Amino acid sequence: MSDQSKTNNQSVSEGIKETAGAAFHAVHSALETTENVAMSAVDATSNAVTNLTGNANNPRGKRNND
Repeated sequence: MSDQSKTNNQSVSEGIKETAGAAFHAVHSALETTENVAMSAVDATSNAVTNLTGNANNPRGKRNND
């Protein structure tokens, strides 16, 4: 294989590697965003339930986040 072919192959390999890395990063970021949104929904639901039940499970009358 000529030096030019080796150089071309290395360039193609690096391009594929960089594209795969960028795709992985994009998916990872999307998953983190989804997790943050889901946890915010869980927290909001928990707070709503606590508020609706009149904090019956907390003998001091304080919300869990106080």
